[in-house]
Amino acid sequence: MDKAVKRILLVTSEFPPQPGGIGNHAFHLAKHLSLSHFQVDVITDQRSETGDEEESFDSALSVTVYRVPKTKLRFWMYLKRLQLVFKQVKTAQTVIASGKFSLWVVAFASLFFKRQYLAVIHGTEVNFQNRLLKWAVSSSLKRFTPVIAVSQYTKSLVDHLQLKKVVVIPNGIDGSAWDSTSQTGLALQGQPKLITVGNVTERKGQLNLIKMLPKLIKTFPELHYHCVGIPTEAERFLTIAKALKVDAHVSFHGRVDQVRLQHLLEASDVFVMLSAATEKGDVEGFGIAILEANALGVPAIGAKGSGIEDAIQQGVTGFLIDPKDAQAFESDLQQLLAHKEDFSNQAKAWAQAHDWRVIIERYVGVISDE
Repeated sequence: MDKAVKRILLVTSEFPPQPGGIGNHAFHLAKHLSLSHFQVDVITDQRSETGDEEESFDSALSVTVYRVPKTKLRFWMYLKRLQLVFKQVKTAQTVIASGKFSLWVVAFASLFFKRQYLAVIHGTEVNFQNRLLKWAVSSSLKRFTPVIAVSQYTKSLVDHLQLKKVVVIPNGIDGSAWDSTSQTGLALQGQPKLITVGNVTERKGQLNLIKMLPKLIKTFPELHYHCVGIPTEAERFLTIAKALKVDAHVSFHGRVDQVRLQHLLEASDVFVMLSAATEKGDVEGFGIAILEANALGVPAIGAKGSGIEDAIQQGVTGFLIDPKDAQAFESDLQQLLAHKEDFSNQAKAWAQAHDWRVIIERYVGVISDE
């Protein structure tokens, strides 16, 4: 290997082709560090049963990906992770950990190898309610300088640890993947059309909006709510919608490909993410899907008290509200619809400022400074 090329090892708990915000972030971080002339290798898990899906995906990448095979006995996966990290860290100058298990494994490796160690924290992995998990994460984070938080909210979750250095670098999007000039004129049900993209779960907040629908449809009788993403709790949410007699105003589209997703977003009026922390401490650390909608000119209404506060410019690209405040939602929705063109243009500009080609320079600066 050319000695002038710095080798970066990225250890991440998620990575495409499986969905997930941490994986989305890790993929683009690896890709754009590679484009910035670093040699980048990735260690992550195999999530599919056979590994065929991952193998096909990895073969097209410009970075090398090492997958930990999926096994029934979790112990063997933990051991394999350790073995891989210890082997690959020997020839790396910089090691980046992203996600829960990565923090623990890389922190342990830092006891044996002197390297530049960076941690990227997203939200949930630093907000566990279990005391043992909280201790494990807190102890691990103290082995990293700096710790990079994806939002001011995420940073606030570790302020009490008084870490040596915490830098906030927001999530980014691949602007080239969201071409707003290719509109298809998809006829989507509803007027207005609201959309949420993400795993259908308590954390993502779809249920919060469903519970608002009885009030909202009094003002917007043709309103329709489109939920896109893995339908984890879709059946339970639909049962609640039926009990509220608003099921005719809700559609669950399931997981869709990139092309279909773009068409659904382009046909929508407002993106919604009314996330709230779960009892286990699962939180929304940022909200990449908001920026992807913004790139297509779709403004957003999101929840206060989460990383979404960093993803929405209040009154510029959308609005932030209490995730259960139906009155505030109705008022803000009326504002967005009344000034649709202005909010659309402002949303596009905000998304461009978060393009990975811009965000990566901040990572390169941190890596070069340490």
